[in-house]
Amino acid sequence: MSKKFDLAELLAERGGDGYDLHARHLNPQLPRMLRTIGFDRVYERAEGAYFWDAEGNEHLDMLAGFGVMGLGRHHPVVRKAVHDALDAELPDLTRFDCPPLPGLLAEKLLTHSPHLDRVFFSNSGTEAVETALKFARCATGRPRVLYCTHAFHGLTAGSLSVNGEKCFRDGFAPLLPDTAIPLGDLAALERELKRGDVAALVVEPIQGKGVHETPPGFLRAAQELLHRRKALLIADEVQTGLGRTGDFYAHQHEEGVEPDLVCVAKALSGGYVPVGATLGKDWIFKKVYSSLDRVLVHSASFGSNAQAMAAGLAVLSVLEDEEIVANARRTGDLLKSRLTALVDRYEMLHEVRGRGLMIGIEFGRPSSLGLRGRWTMLQAARKGLFAQMVVVPLLQRHRILTQVSGDRLEVIKLIPPLIIGEREVDRFVDAFTEVMDEAHNGGGLIWDFGRNLVKQAVANG
Repeated sequence: MSKKFDLAELLAERGGDGYDLHARHLNPQLPRMLRTIGFDRVYERAEGAYFWDAEGNEHLDMLAGFGVMGLGRHHPVVRKAVHDALDAELPDLTRFDCPPLPGLLAEKLLTHSPHLDRVFFSNSGTEAVETALKFARCATGRPRVLYCTHAFHGLTAGSLSVNGEKCFRDGFAPLLPDTAIPLGDLAALERELKRGDVAALVVEPIQGKGVHETPPGFLRAAQELLHRRKALLIADEVQTGLGRTGDFYAHQHEEGVEPDLVCVAKALSGGYVPVGATLGKDWIFKKVYSSLDRVLVHSASFGSNAQAMAAGLAVLSVLEDEEIVANARRTGDLLKSRLTALVDRYEMLHEVRGRGLMIGIEFGRPSSLGLRGRWTMLQAARKGLFAQMVVVPLLQRHRILTQVSGDRLEVIKLIPPLIIGEREVDRFVDAFTEVMDEAHNGGGLIWDFGRNLVKQAVANG
């Protein structure tokens, strides 16, 4: 008999080896980066919007696993649903049956998208986007997909083709024949559509990188232009969907917007089992699955697995039962208003933007001579270092996890679990205020750290 596997025993024995294991066997730059900025901590337990490190210190999560933990960590309803699916010993993924759970989850998702008819389940956000790209090309018979500059739609080959950041694309060409337009530029969209080869425009209603909203009226006008030219509108709601912005979908903030395809993932998993979904109109699906011999023309090996479907159903139930979307809108408005009130107080705080619990805090060049010199020093070494200078003390001193919103951006993005309330808002704003006070008063510790970041940036070229 083989040796009994004991996960608790393994973690007790090797749980402290994570950083060394990653350095030896996985991405070697990840532990290096975490050690450089002092983020190399070991976390051992999590619940809701909080997690605890090896010393028992409580940390506030304002990152939510890049949006995956919409309901926080280990929500009891979702956790029970996954346990129930395992305990039921279902004949999962037989491939030659039609189990009820995928149909039930699709039915429930479509109640939030009454203009859409069908769902394809995959395993991630990038797969949801890949599905939309394939379906749009198949449905229209055209090869080219438009996207917006600075967009992020995933990192697999197809979704990378509509990724608006050069740093992600470098080294992976050639990609699909796609074209970028500036976010909100209707004239550029119309110019590209006139070429007659555009299948679709894929767009995030609020871009994850930098937290930039589409301009008011853009989605509706773009939809009209696309449909006039027999092209499709794809809404990438992988991060913005399921209540993040204070509506179920971010595109619902603009009246009359009805995308032909909608991509969701992240929070639908409940933080347990990866799941992605592409929702679309009936005629599009019928173009793809046009005959019996095309029944498996697009599929996913682990798509629609029972645990993922159970988690998704539980997530949607919690969103309704606990009024999570309304809480995201209410708490997001409070957090944004508290932060916006600080803009006039701090020279280097330039703008607070976003919707619901997706908020961008942008820093910029100060006006006073002393601060301008320090700012210039950071910018000369590498753009984005001031935002990193704020993120680091938020974690190290105040035990609040946040992120810089993209490479070389002076923007912090807040995407906390949608369950947070006034207590968490107070804690974050108080900590942020203290860090900004020190930065603007020339406090030694924060600027000493800034000089260390400059040295690292210069050393890395």
